[in-house]
Amino acid sequence: MIWGYARVSTQEQQLHLQLDALRAYGCQEVVKEKASALKERPALRELLDQVQPGDTVVVWKLDRLGRSLKHLVELVLGFQEKQIQFVSLQDHLDTTTAQGRLMFNLFASLAEFERDLIRERTQAGLAAARARGRQGGRPPGLSKEAQRKAEAVKTLYLQKDKTAEEIGQLLGIGRSTVYRYLDLLGVTTRSIPREE
Repeated sequence: MIWGYARVSTQEQQLHLQLDALRAYGCQEVVKEKASALKERPALRELLDQVQPGDTVVVWKLDRLGRSLKHLVELVLGFQEKQIQFVSLQDHLDTTTAQGRLMFNLFASLAEFERDLIRERTQAGLAAARARGRQGGRPPGLSKEAQRKAEAVKTLYLQKDKTAEEIGQLLGIGRSTVYRYLDLLGVTTRSIPREE
């Protein structure tokens, strides 16, 4: 069976152009979807559940099917594993032909190459930062709520009439968090009485 898949991103957009092209190609069944590329697409999921070995899935353009190059490659590789052919009309990609399979494999290789480059750049950047004495990852800091609590800890500490445990109980935080907040604010904690 030849399946068509047509998608537009918003409810205001129309499917006419895609539907005409898919029917002209010979699609026997066309699955229609009005959903953003980033949202869950139930019609696509239904199509993927229905296609069988020997079927062909046809789209008007590659960007109608995949959210990204990686997602598109995963979908088409899944088709190949299930012996389902794939055709993109505007991109002249047809995995029913040797040339089409070659083109798709080039796309897949480029996507993998891009992922490897990103990984290598990230690792090189982290190594360079470590060599300069900096650590990667999220920079130290506090959320607005934690910043307010840290300031309250500092104020209570400077009054010098409460233990770390008492300050923590007042603010709903643990004693270790009290010490961490004081450390982040540059306050020496030696004079805070510690409970035995």
